[in-house]
Amino acid sequence: MPADALQQPPVLPSLDELLASAHVVSLPMRVKFRGILTREALLLDGPLGWGEFCPFPEYGDAEASRWLASAVEAGWQGFPPPLRDSIPVNATVPAVEAARVPEILARFGRVDAVKVKVAERGQTLDDDAARVDAVRAALPDAAIRVDANGGWNVPVAVEALRRLSAVGLEYAEQPVPDIAGLAEVRRQLRQARVPVLIAADESVRKEEDPLKVARAGAADLIVVKVAPLGGVRRALEIVAHAGLPAVVSSALDTSVGIRAGLALAAALPELPYACGLGTVSLLAADVTRDSLVADDGAIRVRDVAADAGLLAEHAAAPERRDWWLERLRRVHAELAGAYPSSRRS
Repeated sequence: MPADALQQPPVLPSLDELLASAHVVSLPMRVKFRGILTREALLLDGPLGWGEFCPFPEYGDAEASRWLASAVEAGWQGFPPPLRDSIPVNATVPAVEAARVPEILARFGRVDAVKVKVAERGQTLDDDAARVDAVRAALPDAAIRVDANGGWNVPVAVEALRRLSAVGLEYAEQPVPDIAGLAEVRRQLRQARVPVLIAADESVRKEEDPLKVARAGAADLIVVKVAPLGGVRRALEIVAHAGLPAVVSSALDTSVGIRAGLALAAALPELPYACGLGTVSLLAADVTRDSLVADDGAIRVRDVAADAGLLAEHAAAPERRDWWLERLRRVHAELAGAYPSSRRS
């Protein structure tokens, strides 16, 4: 997405203002997720609330600038008015062995939907099927969706979804990496009468044109994440123009980042699916004492503030703090290029 396409706050805070408000934390995780056991994040204490800047390390500065725009929106602009005050969420099961599924699900409490990670490197379709079967055994009536993070090719995706659909799948998220592949998987599943919807995630948030997937007819619904799309307002625009149902999900955020996801889910005109915003339960620590975790399958929309004691307890090592602050400097310069000089503080 071009930098000038971002929905920008009225004024971009100066780098000095952001640096003065920055706190870098390193949070342990309960289970390996996305290949990591520790989640790092840079938190910004803005005049209107807390923002979170936590793009994964492999993301370049241009892509990370959207995450910074989202954090600035949260702390310096605030969120749009909500249309609902409670957001249904799904449980998330990482690519663990099937025997660990009940343990993982227990952390989420009662839920009506579960997202199961599949296509993990080094695992097989048998591993995926065993994990999905274990979820179905534990929750006979839950909606199950699988997320491959683009880990399959078209023939493998079609075979896998044929097999996994035996337990009843609500949808498959990003089964293959590219838009043309999504369209082909969707076509073949329809032709074979396999009742699995296709959801696009990376093909929305990592594309220069996030609406391309909708125009290509490559998905039945889209997954939207606030930070990678540049903020709540930008994500609302994308959903409105895509004309497809949307599922709001997280990027393994702290409760500060989840607050932005809740703001998006609360502001959408329609919310037909449980959201993937229950991922704080995958962290062994948080930055607030009022963590945004599910209660009876939903999270109540509310503001959160980082706790000074927890920020100190989970402060990143000095070399990691320096790494994040240097990244903030570079990404701020990247984002500043999208702002007329009159709109910079």
